[in-house]
Amino acid sequence: MAMKMDLKGIIEQMETGEQDAALTALQSYNREMNHCFTFSKEDEQYREEEKLRKLLGELVLGFLNRELQPSCQLACLETVRILTRDKDCLDPFLSRSAMSTLARYAGIAVFSTATPAHNQPGEGQVEGEGGEGDEAAEASSEGMEEASPSSENADQEVIAEALKSICNILLHNQTGQVIAADLQLIKGVAERLKQCHDPIWNHEVRFFDLRLTFLLTALRVDVRAQLAQELHGISLLGNQLDATLDLSWPDTLETARAGLEDVPPEQLPPLSRQQIELAMEILKILFNITFDTTKRKVDEEEAAGYRHLGAILRHCLLSHADGDERTEEFHSHAVHLLGNLPLPCLDVLLMPKVQQGSIEYMGVNMDAVNMLLEYMEKRLDGGHKLKETLLPSLNLLTESARIHRETRKFLRSKVLPPLRDVKNKPEVGNSLRNKLVRIMTHIDTDVKDCAAEFLFVLCKESVSRFIKYTGYGNAAGLLAARGLLRGGRDSGIYSEDEDSETEEYREAKAHINPITGAVQEEQPDPMEGMTEEQKEIEAMKLVQMFDRLSRTNLIQPMQLGMDGKMREIAPEDLHKLTHNPLFPPEPHQEPVNSDSEDEA
Repeated sequence: MAMKMDLKGIIEQMETGEQDAALTALQSYNREMNHCFTFSKEDEQYREEEKLRKLLGELVLGFLNRELQPSCQLACLETVRILTRDKDCLDPFLSRSAMSTLARYAGIAVFSTATPAHNQPGEGQVEGEGGEGDEAAEASSEGMEEASPSSENADQEVIAEALKSICNILLHNQTGQVIAADLQLIKGVAERLKQCHDPIWNHEVRFFDLRLTFLLTALRVDVRAQLAQELHGISLLGNQLDATLDLSWPDTLETARAGLEDVPPEQLPPLSRQQIELAMEILKILFNITFDTTKRKVDEEEAAGYRHLGAILRHCLLSHADGDERTEEFHSHAVHLLGNLPLPCLDVLLMPKVQQGSIEYMGVNMDAVNMLLEYMEKRLDGGHKLKETLLPSLNLLTESARIHRETRKFLRSKVLPPLRDVKNKPEVGNSLRNKLVRIMTHIDTDVKDCAAEFLFVLCKESVSRFIKYTGYGNAAGLLAARGLLRGGRDSGIYSEDEDSETEEYREAKAHINPITGAVQEEQPDPMEGMTEEQKEIEAMKLVQMFDRLSRTNLIQPMQLGMDGKMREIAPEDLHKLTHNPLFPPEPHQEPVNSDSEDEA
C-alpha cells in the first residue's frame, strides 16, 4: 500500500509539470526501485500499481519531449529503465514516437534528411547534453568534438540509460523489436561503433551499444543480414575486437598485444574485466551474423575478411581472463565463432611462426590447435550438456583435421598414439581415446555421431584402422550409416602415414576380439561335441525365436546388404529361413520350396 501511495504522490508531482518537483519525486522513486527486478503479478494491488506505472511512463515520456536540465533528463531515463523491466508495463513505450525519443537520447537516431539534429522540431530535442545524440544521428564525429568537456560525463550517463531502456524493451516485446528495426537503430549504433579507437566513449556506452546490437541481430533476421552486408559487419566488428584487445600486427595475419610483441602468449598478463566483457559481446554478435557462412561460398574479398577475423580469434584462444571461469566463457565464444568461419580460412590457426615456447609439429605452430584440443577435453571431462558444450569444439577439430594434413597428424599423435594397451577395451581407461570411444555409445545421437566422426577422420576414414582403435561394436553405428560395414575406405583424400603398429599390438593381434577391440581370454566352445546336424538344429531354433519376436514387433531383424548398409529382413524372408529342408517340418508347417536351401 505504501508503494501505491508513493506512486500516486510521484504522479501528482509529475502532473504539476515543474522540473524541480518532478526531479525530486523521480530520484526518490529511482533510489527505492533501483534493485527491483521482479514484480508480483497475482494480487489486485499489482494490477492497480501496473496502471499507475503505465501512467508514470506516459508522464516521463512527456517530460523527455521537453527541454530539460541534465539532471532531470538523467532521472527520467533512469525511471524509464526501471519501468521497462516489467514486460506488462511497456505499453507507453511501444510506439514509434516513444522509441524515437529514446533513440535520440541514446544518440542512435537516424533522421530521414541531412538536416542537423539540433534543427529538428522540439519533440525529443535534447539540449546541452544531447549533443552526442545529434552526432550519432547523422554520422558526424565532429559534433562530438564540439561537445564541452565539462558535460561529457553527464552526456554519457544519459546515453547509457537510454540504451539500457531500449535493450529492456527489445528483450521483452516483439512490437518493440519491429519498431527498432523500422527506425534503423542498427545504423545509428554502427556509426558509433566505427569510433572504436576514440577514447571519449566510456565502457558503459560501448558495452550497451554492443548489447543492443546483439539483441537486434539475435531477434531480427533482417537486421542480422543488414549488419552483415550493407553495414559490413564483419569488418566493423573485427575492428572493434581489434581495438578492444589492443592488438598489433607484427606480420600479415599474425597478432600480438600492443607493447608486448616479444612476450610469449602464455606469459601475457590477463585481459581486464572490461576488455573481456566487450570482447564477449562482440563475439556473440559476430556469431549471429556469420551463422550461415559455412553453408555458402564466399568470394576472395570475403575470405580475406574471415582470415583476418580468424587471426584475431586465434589470439583470443591464447589469451586469458582474470579467473578460470571467465576464461572458459571467453574461449567458448571464440570457439563457437571459429566454427562459423569458412573451412578454408581455418588455415590461419597454423600461420604464426614457431617461436620459443611454441608447440611445434612438422615445422608448424600448433599452439592454437593444442589449445582447442585441451578445451575440448575439458568439456568432455565436465560431462554436462555435451551437445551444447562439447560439439562446437569437436566439430571444429574434425573439420580442421579433414582439410589440414598437419593438424590431422598432430591430433592423431595426441588422440590415437600407437596402440599398446590391447588388454583393455577401447572405452576403458582415462586417455582421450578412451573418453571419446565411451561417448560413441552416448544416448544423444548428435554427440555419439560427432565423436565417431572425429576418430574416423583421424583414422583417415579407413574402416580397418577405425575398428582397430574403437572396436567393431563401437564403430558399427558410423559404419552402418556410411555403408561401410563390409569394410573399405570412405571417399576422403588423405596422405599415406607410416605403419603405426607397435610390437605389443603385433604380438596380440591374432587374439584380439574385433567386436570389443581388446584381447579376450579363450572361452570354452559351447558347441564342442555337437554333430553338424545338432549345430544346425540349434541355429534354426535361434532363427525361429527371431521370427516369433519379429511377428510380435518386439524386434526388427536386419541383414547386411551388398551395398554395405543394413536393411530390414522382410517377414516372408525370415519365415523362409525357419523352414530349412534339412529338418522335418513341424506339424503345422507345409513342405518348403526347393529354393529354400539357398535362402537358408
